Amino acid sequence: MRKPAGWATRLRTRWLELILLIGFVGLLVWLGFAVAPGVRSLLPTPAPTAPLAPTQSLSPIPAPTPAPTPVVSAGKFDGRSAFQYVQAQMAIGPRPMGSEAGRKTGDYIVAQLRKNGWQVEEQEFLYRGVPGRNIVGRAGQGPVALIGAHYDTRRLADEDPNAALRAEPVPGANDGASGVAVLLELARTLDKSRLSNEVWLTFFDAEDNGRLDGWDFIAGSTEMASRLTVTPEMVVIADMVGDRDLQLYKERNSTPALVERIWGIAARLGYEGTFLPTAKWSMLDDHTPFLQKGIPAVDLIDFDYPYWHTTQDTTDKVAPESLERVGRVLQVLLEGD
Repeated sequence: MRKPAGWATRLRTRWLELILLIGFVGLLVWLGFAVAPGVRSLLPTPAPTAPLAPTQSLSPIPAPTPAPTPVVSAGKFDGRSAFQYVQAQMAIGPRPMGSEAGRKTGDYIVAQLRKNGWQVEEQEFLYRGVPGRNIVGRAGQGPVALIGAHYDTRRLADEDPNAALRAEPVPGANDGASGVAVLLELARTLDKSRLSNEVWLTFFDAEDNGRLDGWDFIAGSTEMASRLTVTPEMVVIADMVGDRDLQLYKERNSTPALVERIWGIAARLGYEGTFLPTAKWSMLDDHTPFLQKGIPAVDLIDFDYPYWHTTQDTTDKVAPESLERVGRVLQVLLEGD
């Protein structure tokens, strides 16, 4: 066995290897300091991230969607649509002045006017201690044209052929609901840009309880006429205009020139069989208080209605075609003839 050489002997024989090793290690150390910074500079440095402000969001916030603008259905007067207004009133029930049903009917009228872009004014009043309300929808510019109808119904059917039913209320399909229906359909279909007048669609309360317990007829329209601060150019009342056999005679108290103007429009529209050329009735109606103030006024009324002030004044007695004829004549009158 060979004896291992001592460390001094090994050092003398491998001095060259030792020098090379030390040189190599030195080279590595030099490379670490000189090259590494260059290598680090090739790595992307992330940009500093600012903290989100309280109002920022990680996802975009969509802009709010504008509310849709109500579209008013201006166009030709539609009798079928008008008939739906009759049905809506009849669904409420009899509507005497001061009743809950009368209040609901007034609220319904206000809602329909506002829905169709009309400015609404409500005129509250008392008659014999009972609260009443006239309602006016306004649109257009120029001299005032008041188109009116009453929305209350009679408390007692005192003209009913059956004496046992005379304590019942009148349903008021034709005597009440028909005129209101014509006005509400005008509110929906009139082209406001074509109006040559400031139109007042006027709904009277307290019209229909005359001769009951000392009451008068036309209390609501009398109240409105007494409060006028402007003088209308004309007043047209639509009362009992939905009869299936509609025959509108010239009412004797109405202003002749305005009567001829309206009947002339009806003739041009081919409605001579409905707007008859002769005079017949003299009526105390909602046009009367305005006539008394010297305002031209016309009463459109078919008083040859066998169900007047009876329990048989029901929806089946009203025809969409009758409502349409009256409505289209008034539409031409207001939009230009």
